[in-house]
Amino acid sequence: MIELYDTTLRDGSQGESVTFSIKDKMLIISELDQLGIHFIEGGYPGSNPKDVDFFQQVKSRQLQNAQVVPFGSTHHPRFKPSEDPNLMALLETEMQTVTIFGKTWELHARDVLRVEPEENLDLIESSIEFLVEHGCEVIYDAEHFFDGYYDNSRYAMETLKAAGRAKAKCLVLCDTNGGRLPLEIQEAIRAVKSEINLPFGIHAHNDSGVAVANSVLSIQAGATHVQGTFNGYGERCGNANLSAIIPNLKLKLGIDCIEDEQLQRLTSVSRLISELANLPHDERQAYVGRSAFAHKGGLHTDAIHKNRLTYEHIDPVTVGNEQRILVSEQAGRGTLIKKIEREYSGYDKDSPEIVSLFNKLKEAENEGYQYEAAEGSFELLTHKIFNEHLSFFDLLGFRVIIEKSQNNSIYTEATIKLVDREGRTVHTAADGDGPVNALDNALRKALEQFYPVLKEIHLVDYKVRVLDTKAGTGAKVRVLLEASDGKDIWGTVGVSENIIQASWDALTDSMEYKLYKDQRRIERDLIGPALESTGK
Repeated sequence: MIELYDTTLRDGSQGESVTFSIKDKMLIISELDQLGIHFIEGGYPGSNPKDVDFFQQVKSRQLQNAQVVPFGSTHHPRFKPSEDPNLMALLETEMQTVTIFGKTWELHARDVLRVEPEENLDLIESSIEFLVEHGCEVIYDAEHFFDGYYDNSRYAMETLKAAGRAKAKCLVLCDTNGGRLPLEIQEAIRAVKSEINLPFGIHAHNDSGVAVANSVLSIQAGATHVQGTFNGYGERCGNANLSAIIPNLKLKLGIDCIEDEQLQRLTSVSRLISELANLPHDERQAYVGRSAFAHKGGLHTDAIHKNRLTYEHIDPVTVGNEQRILVSEQAGRGTLIKKIEREYSGYDKDSPEIVSLFNKLKEAENEGYQYEAAEGSFELLTHKIFNEHLSFFDLLGFRVIIEKSQNNSIYTEATIKLVDREGRTVHTAADGDGPVNALDNALRKALEQFYPVLKEIHLVDYKVRVLDTKAGTGAKVRVLLEASDGKDIWGTVGVSENIIQASWDALTDSMEYKLYKDQRRIERDLIGPALESTGK
């Protein structure tokens, strides 16, 4: 059995711009438990009050698969184990398993702890013995093991043997600086296996870009325990990414570290952790990124239409992801057919609608439109070509006023006049932090009285790209807007020499898409049962 050990909440939170509240940690623990993670490192109770509070709260949490583990270090040279605040804090958590780290590299013993090598061996052995005597199972993280091994292999081995004598349940070999390459990791592991008969694991950092490779290689070399963080969060360049390690073990090596149904939660868990960390999700991550199974080139999309295996190494559904067909100037008609086949089936490359959509797409992208990140706008364009789109509202006009006072404060107001599908006219005005925000507020104010569901929409991201920098302030700009209703996320696009017009186009597309999406959902709910009742 391979033990999966997640340290997102401790090592991952040491990454730049990564922070989790106690509430965040509780939610992540629940998700990781359902995913099938075996150990979740919850924090360092000896270092800060927040982690102390966290372990007080987590005591009452009933988990199905995971153990929550506190993290600490060997006792301070000035203290006996029974007097050491760090070890006592670990015991006070009342967790069954604890993890402590100790110095493996002789350089660290002398220059950081300022102790002699023999005294460091005693710190390791006596700390683990103390915890074991008090009923804990101890996972020992051999910090800087690989650097220590290549500096003084004999001493590095002695530190592991000291932990083994003290009855540590697992020895975790750490590439703490992340500087070792796979074959170096492999060589050191072979030496450990030849001298020490205890379960061992791997904890890799990504400073050389090979943390996942080093982790997988260690499992292949005999490790039964692997540590990492979701999305590779961690100090400096981050830790080994469990979002990639887990499917590599299960799908590539055939190791059933979690169940098939649990693996299908992988992408959603990865995204949730990004959201709680308040960081953009890395869409180019293996397995769990939106781009992992996205296809753009016409030859590629034509091939996967015939056989998915031509350009996909796994079925994306197995990890909870999905195949995406990107539309761009590189797309052929076959790409478009593949892209729209769920909604519009039975068309071939010479169908008038496909030809029209293809030509319209080429024309739009020549003007600067980009639909790869604006699938909401692309879907609306498709509906218009196929004569299925009826606008929910029509603009009669808008005006934006920007006024700067003598005290340097800026006032912005937008006025909008539009008519809805029933012919009702509305004329509204709203303030905003800027012209785009004022337009957004005025548009919502106008539409929400007719379409209350638009209150669910919130802006996720807003980007402006200058398309021709040589044109200076008169350059054409592309506005990409990402919105969400709490369930789905969609992108829309607008292009113009006027940034307000480009923003308006993206904003109105976003509102239109939400209304259209909900209408289609209602139609499916009504049509589905009707077809079943007729036996069709």
